[in-house]
Amino acid sequence: MRRAVREATRTDLLSRGLAAGSVDSAQPVLSELVGDSVRACGVHVPLVVEVFMTSYGIAVNVHDLDAGAVPRRRAISLDSAEAEGGRGLGLIDSLAPGWHVRQSAIGKQVRCRVPAEVL
Repeated sequence: MRRAVREATRTDLLSRGLAAGSVDSAQPVLSELVGDSVRACGVHVPLVVEVFMTSYGIAVNVHDLDAGAVPRRRAISLDSAEAEGGRGLGLIDSLAPGWHVRQSAIGKQVRCRVPAEVL
């Protein structure tokens, strides 16, 4: 599922004139958010995935049903031997600083903004 979402997102964003580097930054953010939702809610969970252009970059939003499974930033560095999990959130922090979680009509929504360059 993640692969299909990434490929569809890549095709759509490139067709809108975004630089390949910007698209390459958005894809792992999207993949990590979808993967986190699947890990939290199960493989058959309905997800709502939104990826669109805004005046400040690429919006990547993922909604799932589990309002209680809120991702948390951790102080452990990405290359620490102590970091067995949570590395994906560090990746999101580096590619989409300022991401946040809010309650949504179906559970929760993780919202990210990836800086983008238009060709």
